[in-house]
Amino acid sequence: MSLPVLIVLHQEHSTPGRVGNLLRSRGIPLDIRRPRFGELLPETLENHAGAVIFGGPQSANDADEFIRHEIGWLAVPLKEKKPYLGICLGAQMLAHHLGARVYPHPQGHAEVGYYPIRPTPAGRALCKDWPTQVYQWHREGFELPRGSALLAEGDAFPVQAFSFGGAAYALQFHMDVTHAMMCRWTTRGHDRMEMPGAQQRAAHFEGRLMHDSACRTWLDTFLDRWLKGQPAPDVKRRVQRRGGSIVSMR
Repeated sequence: MSLPVLIVLHQEHSTPGRVGNLLRSRGIPLDIRRPRFGELLPETLENHAGAVIFGGPQSANDADEFIRHEIGWLAVPLKEKKPYLGICLGAQMLAHHLGARVYPHPQGHAEVGYYPIRPTPAGRALCKDWPTQVYQWHREGFELPRGSALLAEGDAFPVQAFSFGGAAYALQFHMDVTHAMMCRWTTRGHDRMEMPGAQQRAAHFEGRLMHDSACRTWLDTFLDRWLKGQPAPDVKRRVQRRGGSIVSMR
C-alpha cells in the first residue's frame, strides 16, 4: 500500500480539491490535518510520501501560534528531502521559512481571478506545457528565497513559483481549485473582488472555461514528477533586479 501524503488545511470546511482528487486517483491515501484546530503535525515524514500545505485567509506574517508552528515545521520535509508542495499560503510559508520577505502589493493590488504567468527556462524544463493563465486568490506575494530556482513569473507579483533543494515546490496560484471551490470562494469571499486589481465573479467562471483544462493537465504532469521526488532541472541562473529586489533567478 502506498504511503499517505500529509495534507495541511487551514479552515474547518476546506478540502484538498483537485490535488486530493488526483492523488486519490493514483491510489495514494490522504492524511488530512488542521493544526489551526489543534491537530498535530508529525515529527518526521518517514511514514508519508510527502506533504502539501494549502492556502487560507491567513498570512505567513501572522503571529498566530499555528502559523509560526507550520513555518517552523517545514524544516522536517526540507531536512528529510521529502516532496513538499506549498500552495498560496503554503508557498508563502516556505518563502518565509527560507528567509524571504512576504509582503502586500505596494499599491494594495490583489490577484483574484485568472492572471497570466510566464514560465522560466527552469519551469519549462520541469513541465513543458504551462497554462497561459492560472487562478489566483491572494493579496500578498513573496520574494525569491536565496538558493531557490524561479519557475514562473507574473506581473503584479513577480515570483509565482519556485523550487528549493530538489524536492520542495511553491506555487502562488491555485491549480487545486475545483468548480465547487470557486463557487464557494466567490460567494463567501465576495469582498475580495472589490480590491484593486481583482476580477468580478463572472470573469472567474469565464476564465475557468478558457484555462482550466490546461491547468488540470499541468497539475497531472507535475504531481507525477513531484511524487517521484525528481528535482527541478539544473538550469543556469540569471538574476534580475527591480526596485532593489530580486524578481527573477534562473
